[in-house]
Amino acid sequence: MIAALIISILSILGMIVCVFACPVLKIKKFQMQTFWIAPLFGAIILLCSGLVDYNLVFSSFVEQNSVNPLQILILFISMVFLSVVLDEVSFFKYLAFLAVKKAKNSQTILFIILYLMVSILTIFTSNDIIVITFTPFIIFFCKNTKVNPIPYLIGEFVAANTWSMLLIIGNPTNIYLATSFNIDFFEYIKYMFIPSIFAGLISLFIMLLIFKKYLNKPLSNNISEEHILDKPIFIFSLILLILCVILLAISSWINLDMWIISLSSALILLIFIVIYCIFNKEKFYILKDSIKRLPFNLIPLLLSMFVIVLTLHSYDITKYLANILNASQPILTYGLSSFLVANLTNNIPMSIFYVDIISSSSSISYQAIYSSIISSNIAAYFTPIGALAGMMWMGILRKNEVEFSFLKFTLYGSIIAIPTLLASLGGLYISFLF
Repeated sequence: MIAALIISILSILGMIVCVFACPVLKIKKFQMQTFWIAPLFGAIILLCSGLVDYNLVFSSFVEQNSVNPLQILILFISMVFLSVVLDEVSFFKYLAFLAVKKAKNSQTILFIILYLMVSILTIFTSNDIIVITFTPFIIFFCKNTKVNPIPYLIGEFVAANTWSMLLIIGNPTNIYLATSFNIDFFEYIKYMFIPSIFAGLISLFIMLLIFKKYLNKPLSNNISEEHILDKPIFIFSLILLILCVILLAISSWINLDMWIISLSSALILLIFIVIYCIFNKEKFYILKDSIKRLPFNLIPLLLSMFVIVLTLHSYDITKYLANILNASQPILTYGLSSFLVANLTNNIPMSIFYVDIISSSSSISYQAIYSSIISSNIAAYFTPIGALAGMMWMGILRKNEVEFSFLKFTLYGSIIAIPTLLASLGGLYISFLF
């Protein structure tokens, strides 16, 4: 047991070290992110040393059950593909441009419009995609208008990682935690609606107070106009995304797994774009760039962490932790502890770990599940470690020479995230009263 625990801890520590010491590995023109390397090596060592049963791991990957990590990956990557294609035709940039025009000379109005826009888009797409898309636009816009980019960058990041918890599809952690316990689309919304509203309002109010002196300054909206790059692909992609979300919402009624719906939608879009590009050869870059932007590095991370958690489960470590967390009010114990663990390990490893802890309990606590989901989202803006979105966001800022240190991130994060977490956990408590 000691050897398995040491390897597991070193794998997670290795991931954190990679994030800060060498986030990107470059070999000539080839480059890749490194956060998944340490967990992958840890999982390989556990398998090769016999500390975890190979047959148990294999059966977990091929069995038709709610905790199958391959199905969860398919669901998330398929939904990301639908969103990325929309971004490749400049749909999100076009909306951001409209927001700037609508705000005229008021930074406060612009801040609120961008917050609402990012929130709505995140609900129906993915927080990671919205962060990756809007961050470069905000930096470019602020440089051209000579305004402080920090309020808008933090506002965008907080909105994306707050409202991502409203629907199952908003965050891979939502997908993993909810589908692992067969929670359907509408049951999820029933319990997450009030916490999301509370979190959204509190976070917006706090940010308006923090950035009041910056946002009171006049705005010059001198910015180049954005257009939809390809209307046929845009229209088809948007309609397909809407239909996909509707089918996901009624998936339990039509007896179709969510991963099958999302995969089918992604394949239909892929086929459409391939046929369209055959007749418009210059448009092939849209397909090529969309595929290149898919989060394939999540695959080794998720599968490796799944192996590590299976190992800890084999030695009853997760069962021991379940007994401790279930000894008191689960909304607080699971909500606060998962928030802390996410900021020590990242929210994806935390989610996999907490699924096993909750499953190890004598009875499944739905308060524990939803508390962990809330924390997996809000933890993203407490420290950069809290989520992959934070790591990517900090990387974009460094690339564009925007000064924003780890310490400053955590300072703003503690002011915004802690009240937001407590408010949303209080909202969850109210949800369970009805």
